[in-house]
Amino acid sequence: KLRVWEPSSAYDFGQIVNALNATKDKAACADLLTITDPKTLPVLLSNKLEGEILLIFIQSLEHYVAGKDPGLAYQHLFYLSKAERFKVVLALLSKKEKGEVQQLFDLLSQSQSDQYSLEDLESLKEVYEL
Repeated sequence: KLRVWEPSSAYDFGQIVNALNATKDKAACADLLTITDPKTLPVLLSNKLEGEILLIFIQSLEHYVAGKDPGLAYQHLFYLSKAERFKVVLALLSKKEKGEVQQLFDLLSQSQSDQYSLEDLESLKEVYEL
């Protein structure tokens, strides 16, 4: 498993994400997302968001974060949607990939959190075009 640390810059974040993406290490990616303030995602991602990165984030949130901290998973989804290139990347997802995003939303809708309401979740689903 890759060792991750809190990135101090968009460059650092990009380097870590590229390493995670190359190894498809979802557990380490979940660690990165757990120590990264969701509000900083748009800045840290800069203009580097790509389909593969969005998917490893979604899979990591689904498999490692949502069960323990659904509020944190929701916050990451919310701020990911504010990232540059989000709409472009979303438009390029395959039907199967969109299904993975839907699975995460389904998991969050079955969870309780004071960080979001079901209405918040439905609004965010629309942003993700689900």
